[in-house]
This record gives sequence, structure tokens and C-alpha cells, in this order.
Amino acid sequence: MRLYTAFDVHSSSSVLAVVDEHGKRLFYKKVRNDPDEVVRILEPLHGEVVGVVVESTYNWYWIVDALMDAGYRVHLANPSQIKKYEGYKYTDDRHDAFWLAQLLQLEILPEGYIYPKEERPVRDLLRKRGHLVRLRTSLVLGLESIITRNYGIKPRAKDLQAVSEDRVSPLLDGNEDLLLAGQTSKEVIDFLTGKIKAIERVVKSRVRLRDEYKNLLTIMGVGEILALTIMLETGPMGRFARVGNYVSYCRKVPTKWTSNGKRKGKGNRKNGNKYLSWAWSEAGSAARRHYRCARRYFDRKAQMSNLMVAHNALEHKLARAGYYM
Repeated sequence: MRLYTAFDVHSSSSVLAVVDEHGKRLFYKKVRNDPDEVVRILEPLHGEVVGVVVESTYNWYWIVDALMDAGYRVHLANPSQIKKYEGYKYTDDRHDAFWLAQLLQLEILPEGYIYPKEERPVRDLLRKRGHLVRLRTSLVLGLESIITRNYGIKPRAKDLQAVSEDRVSPLLDGNEDLLLAGQTSKEVIDFLTGKIKAIERVVKSRVRLRDEYKNLLTIMGVGEILALTIMLETGPMGRFARVGNYVSYCRKVPTKWTSNGKRKGKGNRKNGNKYLSWAWSEAGSAARRHYRCARRYFDRKAQMSNLMVAHNALEHKLARAGYYM
């Protein structure tokens, strides 16, 4: 008998559902989120299980790794493309698990990419770096706003981030409250800068650009860290059939629904990879600042529309270049 199984995964427990090759529901059970228990419950069915579906939730790593290590063929379901069956009058976790198993049995399950277990830690480390960079940027902008509001001076961001000397205190000297606010922000900015550089050193020591990604460094605005981020977030480029698929995955394609030439709304703007979206946005900002041709392209687009459209157009262009590189 050919069996199709699925797990509806939650924070502390999961629901296992099993259907046969005809879609008949055979078995379901609620289990603790424990790798050993998950494998033990499936063990009696091991020889008959065709595949196991796991929905791509925030905590799918552990169960996918446990099942793959036990020799099961695992399918990572893409929840953004799965529409719940609307014929049900009542649904719960059991119904959801059976629905996933039946989609696999019918061979219509929308699947996501299972990123290699060995590369996930360094990829997540780079994601943490990106998080720290965004925190630092918010602090820099806040400190810049304090100085501009109270003294009419617009300081340069690199002066606020300078680690070798304190260029903030002299700007706020004369008011104890503002000085304390500025020094507090500056200390946190310097702390984050140190952590960001520490992560960069570790990443550079553990991973190198693969041959097929080395040409990323020839793209305007892409440095070594951004190239590593793009490589680790993209994975094998062969999983994208066309350049449009990749650029859409990078969230650089607008969403629009039309009918009879009229706009009928928008789709899910969160489809794709938010970390790739951030990486290409950073590349676009750097290219606009440091490369004349990128700046000319940006200015031309801005004159035709607005600044946000111009930013997106430049990032879209760079992401397309990255696909072909």
C-alpha cells in the first residue's frame, strides 16, 4: 500500500495525518514536537510511506531534518499557494493535516525549497547581521533627527557612526538631557557596529563565493557581504526557470490584478524572500551613490514617476543582472 502523510506543525505540538493511494483517510494523531517521537510514530509505516508533507512555518527546520535523517522523502508545502478547501463546514488541525496529505496524493501540492541543512546556520548568521544593520540605521536616523531639530544641523551619517572619535557630544554640548540622549544612542551604535563587524569576520572565514556567484562582485553596489547574502539566500539558481521568476522571488516585481483592462486589486506582496529584497535594495542604494550611470538611470526614472518607483526600477535592474551573472 502507498501511504501519504503530512504534519500540521504548531509551536508545541503537531498533527500527523495519513491517507492511502486512493485518498482514504486512515489515521491521525497529535504528537509532541520532539524529533525522536515523530520518527518513532512513523516507523511502523516506513516501508509504505511515499512522502511526508511539512508546512513551511516559522519552525519547520527541526522536523524536516529529523524526517530526512530517518530516510523519508520530505515535501515542504508552500502555504502562500495553498487554498483551503471551501466545501468544509468545519475545519481544524486534523482537517488541515489531511488536506496536505491529499494534495500530495493528488500530485498538486505547491512545494517550497528545502535549504541544505549544512548552510542554514551561516545564512541565519547573515540574517542576524542584516537585523543589526537595520537597528543601527534606525538609531542613526533618530540621533540625526535630535540634532537637526534642536540645532538646525544635518550631520553626516558616517560622522555619527565614527568609532575612532566621539563626534556627537560636541554637537549636543550645552544641554545635559540632549547630551545624555545623544551619548546613549552613540554607545549603542558603536556596540552594534562592533557586533556587525564580528559577524562579518566569522562569515568570511567560514564561507566563500561559489564559482557561479563570483561575478556578482562585478555588479554595481554589490560588495563581498552582499554577494554572500545573495548567494546564500538564492541557493541554486537553476530552481528559477526564468529571470522573471527570480526577480519576483526577490520581491522586485509589482503585484496587480486586472480584468477587462481595469485594476481589481493586488496580490500577496509578501511572496518571495524578504532578505533578498533587502540585499538588492542595499545594492541599489550603493549603486546610486557611487556609480554615475546608476545615478543617471535613477534620475531619469524619478523624473518620469517618483522616487520610490525609481528606487524599485534600479533594484529590479540589478536583480535581473544578478540572475544572468
